[in-house]
Amino acid sequence: MFDVTIAGDINLDLILYGIDRSMPLEREIIASDFQMTLGGSAAIVAHNLAALGSSVGFIGKLGTDDLGEIALQRLNHIGVDTRCCIRHEGSTQTGVTVLLHHGTNRHILTYLGTMAEMSVNDLDLNYLSNSKHFHVSSFFLQKNLQRSLPDLCRELRHRGLTVSLDTNDDPDDRWGDEFRTMLSCVDILLPNEEEAKKMARKDNVTEAVNWLSEQVPIVVVKRGSRGALLKTRDLFFEIPPLTASPVDTIGAGDSFNAGFLSQFVKGQGLEDCVATGNATAALSTLRPGGTEAFRDREFMQSFLSTSLSGEIR
Repeated sequence: MFDVTIAGDINLDLILYGIDRSMPLEREIIASDFQMTLGGSAAIVAHNLAALGSSVGFIGKLGTDDLGEIALQRLNHIGVDTRCCIRHEGSTQTGVTVLLHHGTNRHILTYLGTMAEMSVNDLDLNYLSNSKHFHVSSFFLQKNLQRSLPDLCRELRHRGLTVSLDTNDDPDDRWGDEFRTMLSCVDILLPNEEEAKKMARKDNVTEAVNWLSEQVPIVVVKRGSRGALLKTRDLFFEIPPLTASPVDTIGAGDSFNAGFLSQFVKGQGLEDCVATGNATAALSTLRPGGTEAFRDREFMQSFLSTSLSGEIR
């Protein structure tokens, strides 16, 4: 039995640093640094959960190209079970995201590739259900899978799993019926503040969280440098952030999810889950991309041990 199974997006992130946001056309624009890291929200959560000691089963769809092979190797190396991943034999390539870093903000350019082609027919239901928990990321990018996800989540909950959802942003900015149908099918919702307001169609985060907590048993809102808050029907609390000097905030939200879920599947209290999420989010920002800080196990363990001493009881 896995602690967590995940079906979702996997790609590589190509990150260029030191790019002026004006970016004139027809000019050579020189970056100050470059990193290639594992990308795809689902893959980042899977990778970082495995690094934290959870047993993770992952299903994603990749091309037969070199980028797909590198992405799969990153998951295998950290201990994620990828036996049910699909290698697409057609012309569609593995997805890729190019991130142009402008200091405190960035442009994000994505080619969806195979991540938009995975369908429910690609998924082994028995494999996914052999777990305590199922996690969904990047709801709006998984075009072929999107409409089947509510029924899939209902079936997995029927089989005894808990289910979490981090939609990430809706590129079309619609937040329509397909998404709203998902709310009744999950146990944990993990948006950031802007996503929470758009989901609930509210102007402030307090109203948004109150509305969302009537739809989903556990709502956790990630607030970056201001920590996180959690709301259920009967419980509300805020956990302050850890102090860190970020190198890169890419994947911090996914790393929060990994930390939260790593404790949730152990049966830890919700405050401890959020505190761990804050710590893993802070850890993520200390290295480029969403997974590099977790690939250095000694660095990861030292940071978390120091950060969480006295926090986790």
